[in-house]
Amino acid sequence: QVQLVESGGGLVQPGGSLRLSCVASGKLFLIDAMDWYRQAPGKQRELVATITSGRNTNYAASVKGRFTISKDNAKKTVYLQMNSLSPEDTAVYYCNLKRILDELLLTKPLEVWGQGTLVTVSS
Repeated sequence: QVQLVESGGGLVQPGGSLRLSCVASGKLFLIDAMDWYRQAPGKQRELVATITSGRNTNYAASVKGRFTISKDNAKKTVYLQMNSLSPEDTAVYYCNLKRILDELLLTKPLEVWGQGTLVTVSS
């Protein structure tokens, strides 16, 4: 089994920055593909950023140019660097592990969610 632990959320002023982390543990060799989602109060969960093998990345239009998703294979960690934050970015952020290389170095699709971390952007 694979588990995810998120960290890095908190309260930040508009224009500020935060870096979220999502650490994977358990039976995996490395993270191959992971998404970050967010869910604001009263709204549906939305896809924010994706990173896949080869470090290919995609972003929602609302965060492009402000957010950066990255991956540290040695630490089995995916980051979401968030800059120029605005109150509209306030939400619970979730990482979603989509694919790993397992301990036999085989590609394995998964659907594992982190516990969520709250980001509040307010003055």
